[in-house]
Amino acid sequence: MSPRLTVRKTYKAYIGDAFVRSESGRTDPAHDHQGALVANVPRCSRKDVRDAVKAAVAAFPGWAGRTAYNRGQILYRAAEAVESRGDEFVAAAVRVRGLKEKAARAEVEAAVDTLVHYAGWTDKIGAVLGGVNPVAAPYLSFSVPEPTGVIGVVCPPEADLLGTVAAIAPPLAAGNVVVALLSERWPTAGLDLGEALGVSDVPKGVVALLSGRTAELAPALAAHRGVDGLLDASGDADLRGELGRLGAETISRVRHVAPAALAAAETRLSLSRIEPWTELKTAWHPVGA
Repeated sequence: MSPRLTVRKTYKAYIGDAFVRSESGRTDPAHDHQGALVANVPRCSRKDVRDAVKAAVAAFPGWAGRTAYNRGQILYRAAEAVESRGDEFVAAAVRVRGLKEKAARAEVEAAVDTLVHYAGWTDKIGAVLGGVNPVAAPYLSFSVPEPTGVIGVVCPPEADLLGTVAAIAPPLAAGNVVVALLSERWPTAGLDLGEALGVSDVPKGVVALLSGRTAELAPALAAHRGVDGLLDASGDADLRGELGRLGAETISRVRHVAPAALAAAETRLSLSRIEPWTELKTAWHPVGA
């Protein structure tokens, strides 16, 4: 009897709450730290980026319009979905990236804790970033933080699950929707995250996770006029300038963050991760006679 052949998984991108092949039909091999083939992943195209942004634009009003409490519930449910698959994420990190089990488990637990942390922030952002402004007139002036819109994310090249969660959770907590380009080197954990989100309560189009060539997809994302802000955690000095220029052309807010800073607990859980993805709306109200 001939030995059984291993069936290699062919992942799908997560766009619009659906798991789809790249429209180009292209795939890339994903290798482990020793160079062995572990899976095939979609090599997404600029058309896939446009499709993901289109789905995100459609999803934004519904997500932003939910109560902060409800967004917190949904992010907490996402944390539950990742936690329930924790052993799978740990095993994959050991097998693919060569981490020790203790380090892999710490990373997965940190990813779950990060989701829970930002789930807790959803109904506190208004109180911390907003407020009543002093005015020299018979008016009250209120400043209220509102979400920016569609946030493009270029995930860090390392720390795949934790890095992806740390990049997408803060803008989601503020009421934004996210289109994320996964680590080119280690995309499988991000695609596994998409499968976990697909069975949680995250609404259609709120999160898109795309794999492929960063140098090809990141400029397309930065240049898209449907993208209102861009978080660049690639740590790529050459890409940094190009994304900044493209963001300026479309008047998008671009923030660069070092991959190590995104993963470190003292900065990963900072309010400064949320604030750039909010806009302050000020309202005036007359008081007195």
